[in-house]
Amino acid sequence: MDEPDWHLWRAFLGVVRAGSLSGAARDLHLTQPTLGRQIAALERGLGLTLFTRATDGLRPTDRALDLVPQAEAMAAAAAALLRRASGDADAMRGRIRLTASTFLGGAVLPDLLAGFHAAHPDVGLELSLSDRTEDLLRRDADLAVRNVAPTQGALVARRIGAAPVRFYAHRAYAARRGLPATVAELGRHSLIGRAVHAAQVRPTLGHDLTFAFSCDDDLGLLAALRAGLGIGYCQDGLARRDPDLVPVLPELVLAEIGIWLVMHEDLRSTRRIRALFDHLAEGLTGYLGEELPAY
Repeated sequence: MDEPDWHLWRAFLGVVRAGSLSGAARDLHLTQPTLGRQIAALERGLGLTLFTRATDGLRPTDRALDLVPQAEAMAAAAAALLRRASGDADAMRGRIRLTASTFLGGAVLPDLLAGFHAAHPDVGLELSLSDRTEDLLRRDADLAVRNVAPTQGALVARRIGAAPVRFYAHRAYAARRGLPATVAELGRHSLIGRAVHAAQVRPTLGHDLTFAFSCDDDLGLLAALRAGLGIGYCQDGLARRDPDLVPVLPELVLAEIGIWLVMHEDLRSTRRIRALFDHLAEGLTGYLGEELPAY
């Protein structure tokens, strides 16, 4: 039996996790044919069939499932080697990969990262925007800003707090259309939001919302709100930073979004990682702690 290279095992884990060649290819930044060849090479080297085709993708065989824990251990060891090799643990140089949701990563973190970069210009920063929870154990990222508490072991997490979400409107919209004084009056206004959220606000409002403008991306919704397209929901911390956004029915809190800062426990002694962790913890605490704007 030939001894398969690590990159073949990495392909194997990618398909197990994603459930399909196309999903694993996206996750691993490979083409689907390349990934397919790697899986075929691993099967030849082991003399095993690892996956069977199903209507919903690829299904690992029982023998493949037996191999997953050992392959995960290999992945963790490879990630530890990369962390050790990526820079001197005591030096403020090297690279840091940070992952966050599309909204927080696109609208909130750049201001905080600019301050960190100004203080530590020799540390390279890479920001991955994804609403999917990336796996810190296999080094998808070094640090993560998440909206839920981590469940994996070997992770260090700090709960920063919760970001209240309220309705807001641009001053130009308020001048043009006025603002509702009651929840019932919302129905007479142009509303901005995601269809998937319509039923989620029912417990607070007592009814679903009908949106005049919808978008499947939270940054798109924020852009529409800032353009004066209508009344939309926004985290208080971000709305406070835009003097043109004014609260609508400010006593009404639609949701509270948790914010967690997470890193692998092996990185606590890496100076640059710890420095960014502490910097973001301070900055995000400030993001949550200011007063609502007056209008």
